[in-house]
Amino acid sequence: MKPANSVLSGYGVTVFETMSRLAIETGAINLGQGFPDDNGPENLRRLAADAVVDGPNQYPPMMGVPELRQAVAAHNQRFYGLDVDWQTEVMVTSGATEALADCLLALIEPGDEVVLIEPLYDSYLPMVRRAGGIPKLVRVEPPDWALPRDALEAAFSEKTKLILFNSPQNPAAKVYDADELAFIAELVERFDAYAVCDEVYEHIVFDGARHIPLMTLPGMRERCVRIGSAGKTFSMTAWKVGYMTAPAHLLGAIAKAHQFVTFTTPTNLQRAVAAGLEQDDAYFETLTAEQQAKRDRIKAGLEAAGFETMHAGGTYFLSVDIRSVGFDGDDVQFCEHIIREAGVAAIPLSAFYSDGDVRHFVRFCFCKRDAVLDEAAAALEDHFA
Repeated sequence: MKPANSVLSGYGVTVFETMSRLAIETGAINLGQGFPDDNGPENLRRLAADAVVDGPNQYPPMMGVPELRQAVAAHNQRFYGLDVDWQTEVMVTSGATEALADCLLALIEPGDEVVLIEPLYDSYLPMVRRAGGIPKLVRVEPPDWALPRDALEAAFSEKTKLILFNSPQNPAAKVYDADELAFIAELVERFDAYAVCDEVYEHIVFDGARHIPLMTLPGMRERCVRIGSAGKTFSMTAWKVGYMTAPAHLLGAIAKAHQFVTFTTPTNLQRAVAAGLEQDDAYFETLTAEQQAKRDRIKAGLEAAGFETMHAGGTYFLSVDIRSVGFDGDDVQFCEHIIREAGVAAIPLSAFYSDGDVRHFVRFCFCKRDAVLDEAAAALEDHFA
């Protein structure tokens, strides 16, 4: 029998799936996978339901329904001062992961180099390699997640096509500041590259900080693709509605990839997301405040259990050093141990690094109900006491 594609067939079951299955088998509290445990805003769910009943339920426009594309353009102006033409610079996708795949398929030629900053969301490397790109990896590491500027500069070359850049960053929970972004922008411009910016956690940024899209920096408007996610912004990850903003000369090419990947996205969900993006500032402020309170809650609980916690400037995630509770194995062994012995699931941070040598840190997801966070923290405290 002829083999399947050598790039994708080389990947086994993900550690996320492994830990989730083990959590289900044991009845453990799952703070591993990154999704909220509620149903999202009721007003948007009702809008989506009504839109199914009212119709139409046939193919919407490939680029997305006009009301959502207009809402994305208005959102860019409202929050970031970006003047965007909704007709030529905005496209809707079936989730942010599809948007990333479209960008890589459309922009990379075989042999092009792609700069990535580890730790990485798990789909990045497979997609880059399947598109024919050559990954050039740079890493930020706990506990301080400092950007290694010399290493990042060395990763760029005349062969660099783009940087795939994630801020706020999963799982590091790092929010890149203006000075770091300026350094990245200078490299992108100096090496005549593009930047595909995964910004799905744009509204989950803490401690009074603000998310700064790379696209807003000088020289970046014509070089950046900016990707957002309704799943993260409205806490409904099953909806799989993504949206991208890009200059027309890039979006035209990316749209050609999109038409052969999913072609379009359910109309009812698009209309509900359009209404969501048009909500007043109170919604977005409440989202930030609620997630920051959950971060602080789980941080206090984990520290009471004896863990040293890392700074989390945004996203749903908080990392801890497992050595602080006296565990002398690696992060995978630790996650298996606490699922079976404490009844709590987490994710080993080594899963987000290509060579897996960051072995003493695990990631907890805190976008859960307060009672769930309290129960998990108490279980860990009891176990490690």
